[in-house]
Amino acid sequence: MSKNIFVTVGTTKFDELINTVTDSQVLKNLNKKGYNYLTLQIGNSALDPNCTPRYGFHHIDYFHLSPSIKEYILSADLIISHAGAGTCLEVLEAQKPLIVVTNQLLMDNHQLELASQLYEDGHLYYCTCDTLLDVIKTMDLSRLKPFRTDKSKNIVNCINEIMGF
Repeated sequence: MSKNIFVTVGTTKFDELINTVTDSQVLKNLNKKGYNYLTLQIGNSALDPNCTPRYGFHHIDYFHLSPSIKEYILSADLIISHAGAGTCLEVLEAQKPLIVVTNQLLMDNHQLELASQLYEDGHLYYCTCDTLLDVIKTMDLSRLKPFRTDKSKNIVNCINEIMGF
């Protein structure tokens, strides 16, 4: 049985996340958790990720952009994502386990604030590229609480407040 991971960086460039996810230790620990199929959405990057099957992964592939990532989200058993609000909500509303990786190179911290709030509410795990391996080693996806879509209005209000609207 294959267990799929979908990694998305959105439309921007977040090479650090792609390089971190394809690191040998990260792949080994994801495989220990039963995952063996990896799809990377690398956004606006010139990166050419190593897609050689390794460390228990039978298939690794990537693409740059897609009009919709919904099919990838729905077919995944775990999503590792940048902290874009739209992506976070799309994954959570699809009731999929989510690890959000904040991009420390971004000047503002609204992504961190959103990820932190959703973590405090029990809906996801969040980290930086430097702490992703630790999160993978210690995560217990069964402890995540289902995201109820009626909270979307609260999340939008939180985002608006953070952004000063």
